[in-house]
Amino acid sequence: MDEPTDLADRFEAQRGRLRGVAYRMLGSLHEADDAVQEAWLRLSRKAHGAGRPEPTDHDAGRPEPKPEPVPVENLPAWLTTVVSRVCLDMLRTRTTRREDFVGGRLPEHIAHAEAHTPEEEALLIESVGRALLVVLATLGPAERVAFVLHDSFAVPFDRIADIVERSPTAAKKLASRARGKVRGTPAVPDTDPAGHRQAVEAFLAAARGGDIDALLTVLAPDVVRRADPAALPAGTAAEIHGADAVARETVMLARNARHAAALLLDGAPGIVVAPRGRLLLALTLTVESGRITSYEVIAAPSRLERLALAVLPD
Repeated sequence: MDEPTDLADRFEAQRGRLRGVAYRMLGSLHEADDAVQEAWLRLSRKAHGAGRPEPTDHDAGRPEPKPEPVPVENLPAWLTTVVSRVCLDMLRTRTTRREDFVGGRLPEHIAHAEAHTPEEEALLIESVGRALLVVLATLGPAERVAFVLHDSFAVPFDRIADIVERSPTAAKKLASRARGKVRGTPAVPDTDPAGHRQAVEAFLAAARGGDIDALLTVLAPDVVRRADPAALPAGTAAEIHGADAVARETVMLARNARHAAALLLDGAPGIVVAPRGRLLLALTLTVESGRITSYEVIAAPSRLERLALAVLPD
């Protein structure tokens, strides 16, 4: 096998893992693929000696300089470093960071927006988790890179330090600070927190299944649903009352639930709707005696940005 083909094969063997690294850092499959492709271009240039000075008259008769050797033994680590640096640069150069993944009304309402691909959806749910992806978007660039590399891929802090241009101690602090944000601090509600979480998860499961009977079980008879206008289809009331009306509306919008995940909102269990990992809606719920007495659908970007988001504890 000739060297270029062998190098390409070795790179392809790493592509899936590199894509996973980049996707967790960037939250976008398109950008992740761009970062991985840039890593291949840099590897190829390194292998073929691209960027060497042009020969001069003094070089006449001298042997052609050999390409810089490719780090075959540590190729996975080298590629991870390159992809991580590319991702860090991309995160730093975004004109907005969290705002790129928060808010914004979708045409024809969310239920009709199917811009994601099955592959992308599978990656969100299986590889990362929709809730974690939403929370990662709230981290600063260096925090996100340090957290993903250490907590998801067990990269040691001395290597992370080189990528984020900090000391190993500072890199460790970045990951620790990010971990604290991802985990959050659960609030201490007046009611049973386990019962609150169970009600939220039961509501989400029933919404996904379009199960009216299950919704009526978890909703209080006099439940109230309030919503920002941007969260609703045209002509829908901003406030509705009663379990039957709320359950029927939920079933009508059941396709939204495929983009939903449970997580902590300001320390209490809630729900986000996040197609492609982009936070579009948040549902804050009030639970009493195991049943939902009210909930609000938040869609205004300014309100979404003020929410403290964290993943639910195991």
